[in-house]
Amino acid sequence: MERPVYKRVVLKVSGESLSGNNGYGIDAATILSIAEQVKEVIELGVEVAIVCGGGNIWRGIAGSQKGIDRATADYMGMLATVMNSLALQDALEQMDVPSRVQTSIAMQQIAEPYIRRRAIRHLEKGRVVIFAAGTGNPFFSTDTTAALRAAEIEAEVILMAKNKVDGVYSADPFKDPGAEKYEQLTYMDVLNKNLGVMDSTASSLCMDNNIPLLVFAITEQGNIKRAVMGEKIGTIVKGSID
Repeated sequence: MERPVYKRVVLKVSGESLSGNNGYGIDAATILSIAEQVKEVIELGVEVAIVCGGGNIWRGIAGSQKGIDRATADYMGMLATVMNSLALQDALEQMDVPSRVQTSIAMQQIAEPYIRRRAIRHLEKGRVVIFAAGTGNPFFSTDTTAALRAAEIEAEVILMAKNKVDGVYSADPFKDPGAEKYEQLTYMDVLNKNLGVMDSTASSLCMDNNIPLLVFAITEQGNIKRAVMGEKIGTIVKGSID
């Protein structure tokens, strides 16, 4: 039997992917589909941490453009990620997958505070750890949270699950039919070409800590398992191209 190529991963789930085809809010069928895919990976012995975005409920940048103070708007976005994380935790535990939500902003009635060593211990015991509330600081994206937590828990890869695209393209494939899909990229390519895979802070963190990033579509059932098994799906971003 083939073995996974990764032992510990961070799964970055965008807020948009949790809304399914609705474009807003939390779609129950989509959440359950993601939970099923995570369960498949856990059963392979892979340790999984998850970072949820909050764009399906609130975007800090969009809020600040409407006149809300940027820091306040970002804190509102962090609370949106907590809502998504609790929904995902509920879906996982319906499937008998033990999980813990850890937040960067203290809210002890509903989640644990983020403690690095405790998070690692949960992972070692086979529990899914869901990191919520971003980094706890405004002006940082959940992509940066994924990069930071991956470095802290010594994850081997960040799996960036997308809702509409199956990798990284040279342009928006929905607007430009000639957009080229990349199989491999370096982090310097991402920064220099301004490809928008993740923000520059997150890209730099991954590059500095030598953490590869795999961008793929979560909408196809079984893709998370394919990713941890090392199948060639999506686009891999790393320090240098083979």
